[in-house]
Amino acid sequence: MSKLEDGSEKGLKGHFKEDFSLRTRIGLAPRAGHVDRDAPYQRIATEEAWTFPALVKAQVEYLESGAAPHDDSLKMAGLFAHMPSLQEMLQDLGDLRISHMDEYVIDRQLLLLTAPGVQVVKPGDGTAMAREANDIAAEACRNHPDRFSACAAFDPRDVAGSVKEIERAAGLGLNGAVLNSHFQGHYLDEQDYWPILEALEANDLALYIHPTAPFNAPHYEERGFFGALAGFPHDVWLHTMGLVLSGAFDRFPKLRLVIGHMGECLPLHLYRFDWMQGNADGRSHLRGGTQPTLQHPISYYFKNNIWITTSGVGWEPAIKFCQEVLGPDRVLYAMDYPYQQSYDEVAAYDRMDMDARVKKMLMEDNARSVFRITG
Repeated sequence: MSKLEDGSEKGLKGHFKEDFSLRTRIGLAPRAGHVDRDAPYQRIATEEAWTFPALVKAQVEYLESGAAPHDDSLKMAGLFAHMPSLQEMLQDLGDLRISHMDEYVIDRQLLLLTAPGVQVVKPGDGTAMAREANDIAAEACRNHPDRFSACAAFDPRDVAGSVKEIERAAGLGLNGAVLNSHFQGHYLDEQDYWPILEALEANDLALYIHPTAPFNAPHYEERGFFGALAGFPHDVWLHTMGLVLSGAFDRFPKLRLVIGHMGECLPLHLYRFDWMQGNADGRSHLRGGTQPTLQHPISYYFKNNIWITTSGVGWEPAIKFCQEVLGPDRVLYAMDYPYQQSYDEVAAYDRMDMDARVKKMLMEDNARSVFRITG
């Protein structure tokens, strides 16, 4: 997700157009050719963004009130609100979205309420917004049961309300839950929020942590990598490692966590995480004296509790590396619609030199397993 100067359709498409000659020179996926419309797998894209008018209005009103002047996620919401072409795609859960899915040969989208979500509206309003979001998402899934699945929204600032909404969302048949990373500098590894993790585990819902503007955004903004270049992945990195080192997965061993963008590069560091784990395990000066000693090496949790999606990284070497170190059952395909979309990138997946069974796991089977998708 990046700042777009031009909100017009032309400007938006120009932003999404990829420089394939540059991609080829630096060793990324070259021009791919044609998508296989008779592929022996369905393409289930698992990080596909949406929003709805009432939420955008609430975000803008809260921003303009001046009540949260230092919330950079809220400022990001205001930026996105003034991009009409982007909003048209985000807010459509019908013909327009499905036409784009057909163009890119995407069989099913997993809908995630886009960043920054309900956690940046006026305090006290987020749970009601989450409820409305989940009703809209559930209706879209009922209207298009063979095209859409969805993750539930919740506002973690309201712990009791989040628990109730997670339980209700499970009853609606939603397939997981999504949180747009930090909420005014707080993270789910803080034990005050653990009833939310308990509810997710109890209701068999995977949690997808999606990026938002980093809490210390000015450090990123002034250097030009506020968004996907650094700020977004670093915040999810902090959230994920916070959960691991807090002992959350020892307390909730069946909790499933999903993170995007090739695991925000975390799989590259598993060796070093295990080597350096003693810097955190049981240290009495951390977390107010409550820092636990983990029951397992850090890498264990990545291979048992954490899944990653490929959103925005259609790059065969990275995908194969993660399949090797995490296991082929832990890597899921995602496109990142509408922020990043490419017919050629879909075709690149089709032609990847990969065992047919593993390819089907990547494109379809793992999504069905992690998010309990049927049909």
